[in-house]
Amino acid sequence: MGQGKRKDIDGSQSVPCFYGKELRFQREKAGLSMAQLVEGSFYGTSYLSEIERGQRRMPVDLARHVDRTLGTDGYFERCCEDVRRAKQGAHASYFAPIAEAETRAQAIDVWANALIPGLLQTEAYGRAANRATDPFDQPDAAEAKLQARLARASLFDSPERPEYWAVLHESLIFQPLLSPVEMAVQLEHVAALAKEGRIVPQVLPWNVGTRSLLQLPLMFLEFDDEPTLVYTEGPYHGQIVDDPGLVKRYRKAYDRLRAAALAPEASLALIEQAAEDYRNGKRPGLVQRGSLA
Repeated sequence: MGQGKRKDIDGSQSVPCFYGKELRFQREKAGLSMAQLVEGSFYGTSYLSEIERGQRRMPVDLARHVDRTLGTDGYFERCCEDVRRAKQGAHASYFAPIAEAETRAQAIDVWANALIPGLLQTEAYGRAANRATDPFDQPDAAEAKLQARLARASLFDSPERPEYWAVLHESLIFQPLLSPVEMAVQLEHVAALAKEGRIVPQVLPWNVGTRSLLQLPLMFLEFDDEPTLVYTEGPYHGQIVDDPGLVKRYRKAYDRLRAAALAPEASLALIEQAAEDYRNGKRPGLVQRGSLA
């Protein structure tokens, strides 16, 4: 079968592209195919191809393997830190790997207990969330954080966008972070994404039996060729969980949350009604639902 025309790499586009181009150069200089280079590692040729094109950051363990195979004296391991900083941008260091992983995820499931998820936030909501956690940020730094957060939502415009499912605690709707009009805009934005088929939101009533997870937001990222990741965070730290046993336990806990939440259709109707109430100067009422074990 014939090979397609190889696409040149523009190393000036970004730091990952620069090092990806160098990786291809060193691999071809050694006379190795991608399959030969990854042999003995835990990674496949498609993974290596994305690194060479500057689309994916090289993990440190793979960089060490490449250095050993190509005899590059630790060059690519040292480059990992440069690429990590370049990919981080204005994101917090602990969140940067997740922002990158979102772009290649096939499915994203979220449990949001304290803030509307970043991918769903309007500009006003994002500013208020940043102000609440980092009130003394300089204006330039605050604006950079906001724009980095808003830019992540561009993945919803991609034909290959992930399936996105969000379970939202009802306090996010009924205890507003914004003025009534701004809160209406935020909820209308969530509703619009749902009606366009880009996300599925569910609202979890306050009085269901979920005490153990009320203080713990969760994000699950599923991929075609990588293990599922779980991410959780506080205001100033984040943690990635990739241990299969723990991922499985968190997934079961998330499934219980989703089962206890209102159905997607009822949740969308509730969100739209709350937005209308805010626009009309009314305070939306809490969900009335019996306590669940």
